Amino acid sequence: MKIIPIAAQAGITGFESPAAEYSQLPLSLDELLIEHPNATFIGRASGNSMRDVGIFDNDILIVDRHVQSQHLDVIVANLNGEFICKVFDKENQKLLSANGYYQAVTITSFDDFSFEGVVVKSIRCFRPASVLLS
Repeated sequence: MKIIPIAAQAGITGFESPAAEYSQLPLSLDELLIEHPNATFIGRASGNSMRDVGIFDNDILIVDRHVQSQHLDVIVANLNGEFICKVFDKENQKLLSANGYYQAVTITSFDDFSFEGVVVKSIRCFRPASVLLS
């Protein structure tokens, strides 16, 4: 894959592409999206509880286990046997949704909680990605 080193306008005009005069640079999507290949996995978001941080149903999540979680990072965790994507309120040990419809969940000593990784990027598919995670 080759990438053109300019930002593209979303508007449509009848003029020649401004990118026509630029050379293309070789680039792999892996190199662009994944910093720690041996510690990264890809998952698919389900539901609308994270919409206010820009993660929507069926978005693809790039999750890095190497990155140390910080207060209010978006993370993937396993809570009582269910994989979830939430904002991690590290100071108060709460999992927050990014949608006012959902309440925060406090992590207690009775919960089976495991941190799986930090969501470092998400990808929005405008058509279903039938090949990925079907």
